[in-house]
Amino acid sequence: MRGMEQRITLITLGVSDLARSKAFYEALGWRGQEVEETVFFQAGGLGLVLWGREKLARDCGLEPGAAGGFGGIVLAHNVRSEAEVDTLLAAVEGAGGTVTKPAAVNAIGFYSSAFTDPDGHAWEVAHNPGFPLAEDGSVTLPDFGTA
Repeated sequence: MRGMEQRITLITLGVSDLARSKAFYEALGWRGQEVEETVFFQAGGLGLVLWGREKLARDCGLEPGAAGGFGGIVLAHNVRSEAEVDTLLAAVEGAGGTVTKPAAVNAIGFYSSAFTDPDGHAWEVAHNPGFPLAEDGSVTLPDFGTA
C-alpha cells in the first residue's frame, strides 16, 4: 500500500462570523472568493478556507468546541525582513486581530511574533534567514542533517 503523500492542499479554519473573518484577512491584503457561505483564498501552493465553525465540525464528524481557546495548531507566515514582521503586526492590530507575543529575537535566534485572528486562530510571523523564501514566497526547509 502506498502511504499518504507528504503534501497539504487546503487548510480550513472554522469561524464564528464569516463576514468578519473575510474582512479581517482582506484587511491584511488577501483576496478571496466566497462561494456558498465559504471563502477560498489562494495562499501560494495551497488554499486557505474559511467556513462556519459548526458546519466544519459536523463535516468532520466532531462536536464543535468553544472558539478562542488554543487548538494545538499554529499557522506560520515567514517574511523577508524584520521590518516586514513589524509592519504586518501593525496591520493585524488595525484589522481586529490580537498580537499575543510581541516581536523579538527568539531563543533560536530569529525574529518572530504571534497573533490570533478574530476567531482565535494562532499565527506565527517570522523572519528566519535559515528558511529563505523563493520569489513566489515558498519555503524549502534546509537539510537539518541527522542527529
